[in-house]
Amino acid sequence: MVSEIKALIYKEIFLEWQQKFAFNGVLLYIISTVFVGYLAFEGTIGTRAWNALFWIILLFASINAILKSFLMEGEGRMLYYYTLSSPHGVINAKIIYNAVLMAVLSLVGFFVFAVFMGDVVQNKALFFLNMILGVIGFSAVLSMVSAIASKAMNNFTLMAVLSFPLVLPLLLVLIRVSGAAMQGAVISEHFSDLLIILLLTGITLVLSNLLFPYIWKE
Repeated sequence: MVSEIKALIYKEIFLEWQQKFAFNGVLLYIISTVFVGYLAFEGTIGTRAWNALFWIILLFASINAILKSFLMEGEGRMLYYYTLSSPHGVINAKIIYNAVLMAVLSLVGFFVFAVFMGDVVQNKALFFLNMILGVIGFSAVLSMVSAIASKAMNNFTLMAVLSFPLVLPLLLVLIRVSGAAMQGAVISEHFSDLLIILLLTGITLVLSNLLFPYIWKE
């Protein structure tokens, strides 16, 4: 299993390197959206608006980046994977790769936000911990939804409809914790919220490994 996941992650990295337009497109989306927000707010924005805008941009960037996980895989390639690897290896490799990709994009997004909108985060340790846990949760949810949407027509619309109610509970906790980090709260004060994020992510990972083999057979 571990060797399968490592090989599939290397494959994802190789394909990403060959098709840089996907990563560059999401990166351009983040930078351009932040810049438009900067022009709209004229460089002055409150902490609550900063927090909300940051997570809105990060959520839609995650959807755009992870959407391609299965939608860009042709039927012939999927059949080739079916003969070589297990469904658990495929879904876990997708989740891990997407989590790393979104972690990089989220760090870039925070840097761009800090440049244009100002750095309003007082406790960066709590904020970054919350952000990394959040993108892992996004990756777990959206990778599975991408697999489901790849089997249907009108894929992007279906993914948006399916993903929002699944991501919403996680997103609400993430916004609450990051808002507290902007006020200087310490990690121990929000340990229960961080545990909720871990539990939601863990449940999603378990469900992905249980449900994906049935999708894989299709």
